[in-house]
Amino acid sequence: MKRLILILLTLNFSLFALRAQTFSFDGRDKSATQVKPTDVFSVEKGYGYDFQDVVAEAYKAQTETFRLSNGVFYFSVAVPDGNYKVTVTVGSKKNVGNTTVRAESRRLFVQNAITKKGEFKTYSFVVNKRNTIINLPDGKTDKVRIKKREETKLNWDDKLTIEVNGDAPAISSLKIEPVDNVPTLWLCGNSTVVDQDYEPWASWGQMITRWFDDGVAVGNYAESGETATSFIGAGRLKKIVSLMKEGDYIFMEFGHNDQKEKRSGSGAYYNFAYALKQFVDEARAKGVTPIFVTPTQRRAFDKEGKIQETHANYPDAMRWVAKDLNVPVIELHDMTRTFFETLGIENSKRALVHYPAGTYPGQMKAFEDNTHFNPYGAYEISKMIVEGMKSLNLPVVKNLRPEYTSFDASHPDDWHSFHWNDGPFIDIIKPDGN
Repeated sequence: MKRLILILLTLNFSLFALRAQTFSFDGRDKSATQVKPTDVFSVEKGYGYDFQDVVAEAYKAQTETFRLSNGVFYFSVAVPDGNYKVTVTVGSKKNVGNTTVRAESRRLFVQNAITKKGEFKTYSFVVNKRNTIINLPDGKTDKVRIKKREETKLNWDDKLTIEVNGDAPAISSLKIEPVDNVPTLWLCGNSTVVDQDYEPWASWGQMITRWFDDGVAVGNYAESGETATSFIGAGRLKKIVSLMKEGDYIFMEFGHNDQKEKRSGSGAYYNFAYALKQFVDEARAKGVTPIFVTPTQRRAFDKEGKIQETHANYPDAMRWVAKDLNVPVIELHDMTRTFFETLGIENSKRALVHYPAGTYPGQMKAFEDNTHFNPYGAYEISKMIVEGMKSLNLPVVKNLRPEYTSFDASHPDDWHSFHWNDGPFIDIIKPDGN
């Protein structure tokens, strides 16, 4: 692993600290305190390189089709729950660079930043960090009942992790500081929204972070396999409510798994509609704006090359609740239909997890998933969400990055030109839900 020289300007953190601290590292300062490659993260130190064993194993497992970028690494700092402004300077005095920066569970923030030798570029963004503890108004605590597989997710630990990736990753400084005065976009949903930890799976919730500057935070609480009712039952909404503040937004995309519920009281216009109303009531009680997102289409074509409706009456039920409660709606159901039909029967596979056997280490069978997106597909879906936000005239669209350009689902980006650097975390088992 290439050496990264960093300086620690402020480090005053302990396990028992109740307030967030500022971490600042700068490799261009000649008087820097150097963080050596042997400085592995520990709770006692509060910062350091992380997941080096995972990166090493991924290098060993490389195949002709899977290739880990030379120099990829993770760096973590121990911080309490909250939003953190991250300022990163990419570039190198000695080398050209092509750097991608992601955080926590593969949330994309800086994409393919190209720097010439001796050139530096600085980016700022906000990372939402959380754990499972819920602080209740009466001073007591509860806990989010996460699933077994979530116990190893980077989203749920007690540190903020930065992933430095890219064709030629180069980073010279990093600053992490708490920030409280930004609106948070709280995301609720299933596997089409969740921050997927593992290649080649991806969802729009971890891509939409790419489009906002440091004036907006995204807290993605979605999880694979969840329904609107199970999301509430697991305490995920309770956790969000304990953190949300006036001026925030809460986005809800459900329907995929809800339609498969068979227990008593199930149904689009029964428990599903009731659960959606709970989200709305909780949000409005805190001065938070609720936004419904109709579910993404499945890749299910008929003989004429048109997408078949597979969600029964759940999208209509969401629209019905929205009309009754005056909730804005982003019509992702319609946009993804247009997206798939524009790509066509074969090329639409390029947006989903469709890969021949052997593409990833240990993958003995072909991936043929018609629900879950790959990074390209998730990237495109995130733009549809942004366009939906623009159509609703949400104030946060003023915080879109200058490089964001308007998107039309009938004219998607060419998948040939999409460039994604795989990370070392890989899973050959599909996420829950379908």
